[in-house]
Amino acid sequence: MDDLDRFIDEQKKKDPEFAKDFEEGYRNFKIGILLRQAREEAGLTQEEIAAKLKTKKSAISRIENHAEDIRLSTLHRYAGALGKSLHLFIR
Repeated sequence: MDDLDRFIDEQKKKDPEFAKDFEEGYRNFKIGILLRQAREEAGLTQEEIAAKLKTKKSAISRIENHAEDIRLSTLHRYAGALGKSLHLFIR
């Protein structure tokens, strides 16, 4: 475990609100990373996916870097533009 992981663990133990906010932020971060990885695996640039979605590159960058408030319809369209389908799971 590195220093950052130790710091995060200590903060989570001290502050339940930090722990809650951290986990939510991390989930949102992962969504953006998954979208970017899927786009890159499809061999598309942000400009190319933007053209498919009839939007601007800046909108794609926002989606990939700030996915905390992304709409389900946007996720569905993004996946479709990659030639993929969207699957949600509740656990």
